[in-house]
Amino acid sequence: MPRADFYLIAKPRFADDPLLLVCELAKRCFRAAKPTLILARDTAQAELLDGRLWDFEEDAYIPHQIAGADEDDENTPVLIVPPEIDVPDRPYILNLRDAAFCGTCERVLEVVPADPSAREPLRERWRDYKTRGFELNKHDM
Repeated sequence: MPRADFYLIAKPRFADDPLLLVCELAKRCFRAAKPTLILARDTAQAELLDGRLWDFEEDAYIPHQIAGADEDDENTPVLIVPPEIDVPDRPYILNLRDAAFCGTCERVLEVVPADPSAREPLRERWRDYKTRGFELNKHDM
């Protein structure tokens, strides 16, 4: 059964910098040795995240690249995917887009904003994943 994990931004360090949580989750996926897609909202977010993954922790190296940057996409453990690029699904999906992930995977990781007024779309995704048979988990970060 696939899993959907929702990470609620609670700590000030993540509330002040949500991409820091995305980097932390990408590090966990890489350490779990699961090929991962980070589905970026747009190209600008993909580029920002690419830069952040290089410098978010001194001792953490997360092999990554933006999809379509070169021919090595399939061998890169963490692939950042802007919406206009189509790539095959992977076991882990870190979804930053506005819609629920609709492909095939073992696990989807969703980041829930700190602002309660921005959480309704994530509640809809929770219901969507539940209807599709995902095991659901919530984590306060």
